Amino acid sequence: MPSPSPVGPVSTSSVLDLAPVLPVVVIEDASDAVPLARALVAGGLPAIEVTLRTPAGLDAIRAIAGAVPDAVVGAGTIVTPEQVTAAVRAGARFLVSPGWTDALLTAMQASGVPFLPGVSTTSEVVALLERGVREMKFFPAQAAGGTAYLKSLAAPLPRARFCPTGGIGPDNAPEYLSLPNVGCVGGTWMLPADAIAARDWGRVEAMARGAAALR
Repeated sequence: MPSPSPVGPVSTSSVLDLAPVLPVVVIEDASDAVPLARALVAGGLPAIEVTLRTPAGLDAIRAIAGAVPDAVVGAGTIVTPEQVTAAVRAGARFLVSPGWTDALLTAMQASGVPFLPGVSTTSEVVALLERGVREMKFFPAQAAGGTAYLKSLAAPLPRARFCPTGGIGPDNAPEYLSLPNVGCVGGTWMLPADAIAARDWGRVEAMARGAAALR
């Protein structure tokens, strides 16, 4: 596993606090991983979630971990214990799942890296709090109730802190970021498909800079 980058050890809370937006990256070609990550970091978004939705995901994580020391690269769409192991071996410094089971949570807790398990109901939040987990991914954010739902959770469950993801863009991100129980939001709008296809990393950097300025 690659050595930790110069930003130092990462706790889940510090992942939530590194930037207002956590880019959710889907890599089709692993050769794009390093220049894309450099563009995001240059734009002020050092925490990068590379999803495991494509065969290139693990290679992309490995490449970023080895070549972009200022990036804090994590693995997203973690849905099995085996993916936990593979992601950490590839150099992932945090893990993000769309949901969780007892087996998956056990594997993430044993991984040695921070993790954000996905929740969309109050019962799931309470169950994680019982297990000592306070930072979570709220997914799919807009479909699951959006800011109104998160506002409703703040008073009865003040210990829970979230990274809402799903249906969030530059227009509604500030409303999420204004909530006391939101550390950051996840999104893809700074990664337009045409810019990735054209390898227009300057455009990605500019859009990342706009996202970083949201709070």
